[in-house]
Amino acid sequence: MKKILILGGGFAGVEAAIYLRKNNHQVTLVSQRDYFYIYPTSIWIPTGEKSREDVSIPLASLAQAHGFEFVQKEIQEIKAKEKIAICTDGTKLDGYDALIIAIGHSKTKIEGMQEHTLSICGEPEEAEMMRVKIEKLVQEGGGRIAFGFGGNPKDKSSVRGGPVFEVMFNVHNYLKKIGLRDKFELTFFAPMQKPGEKMGEKALVMMDKMLGMTKINKKVGSKITSFESDGILFEDGTKLNSDLTIFTAAGMGHDVFASSDLPLSDAGYIITNEFNKVEGIEDVWAIGDSALLLGSPEWKAKQGHVAEVMARNVAHNITNPNDKKSYIDHLNILCVMDIGNGAAFVYRSTKRAMMVPMPIIGHWIKLGWGWYCRNSKLGKIPRIPGM
Repeated sequence: MKKILILGGGFAGVEAAIYLRKNNHQVTLVSQRDYFYIYPTSIWIPTGEKSREDVSIPLASLAQAHGFEFVQKEIQEIKAKEKIAICTDGTKLDGYDALIIAIGHSKTKIEGMQEHTLSICGEPEEAEMMRVKIEKLVQEGGGRIAFGFGGNPKDKSSVRGGPVFEVMFNVHNYLKKIGLRDKFELTFFAPMQKPGEKMGEKALVMMDKMLGMTKINKKVGSKITSFESDGILFEDGTKLNSDLTIFTAAGMGHDVFASSDLPLSDAGYIITNEFNKVEGIEDVWAIGDSALLLGSPEWKAKQGHVAEVMARNVAHNITNPNDKKSYIDHLNILCVMDIGNGAAFVYRSTKRAMMVPMPIIGHWIKLGWGWYCRNSKLGKIPRIPGM
């Protein structure tokens, strides 16, 4: 049995804690939040279908269910070679046999982004603020809402486009349901020429058809220079007017990593081998959004299911050092992209790419997954192998 410190309470950190406890290790999980936030189902907060409480699980409850220790602290500094984490309140966490880093990543910065945009992949409070602002526009009888995501040329795997598409189509469906869709101008924007191309060419064609069918405008292919209170400025000199801008920036290495003794990529992510071990530093691992994604596919993407594969592998690799598992073969894109009144099943691997429409039932499948995620993590129902 080893004494293990996990930094981060997201998909990667929680999964690592659960599986390390299955292998009888002593585990301490540290997170600045006191809850695990189910980001894939937070897409329904802006339209009022879910609340933050609906998509959150108290980490104390998870700790009790699986037998690990939970400490609510924010990490300020990591001394990886000593397996020490220093918290913002000065607390020093040390004396561990192994360190697993899973605190996620930071966002690339664009002028005015923090002041004038809200992100569905940002702080949980932002989804609630979207709901308030959308309802204000509804009360006013209409408005202009812009939905977009950004890129990071230093690491294309850090783009989060799927949740933006989901919120956009859910808002469209919500406005249609209450009879106000014709009073709103919805626009999708992104700096790349083919946003969403990670999903494959067929998916791109289908996405364009969906934008046309829902009468959502599109502004793509020009770099975003800044955000203002009433819109977005682009490098081509144009401005997209907006009363509410919903934007998810691409990721970059977490700010905490910059002052650590960890090996980092050009984008600031922690460099590991295919087993998620930080080479050259004994018993230190990085998983989920904290780690640089290896592998050849240009379309590879940081996703929750890949983070959980990494977590389970690390639990196995710490327990079975002579039988290590790699995450490379699990690099694929897999999601049910919800649109409010249905969904699309999206899958891409090195062998195939598909986007399959699932009218009506797709929405219920994703709702069902949210119920499964909550209850399986709490140990109330059995886990499906590989999920």
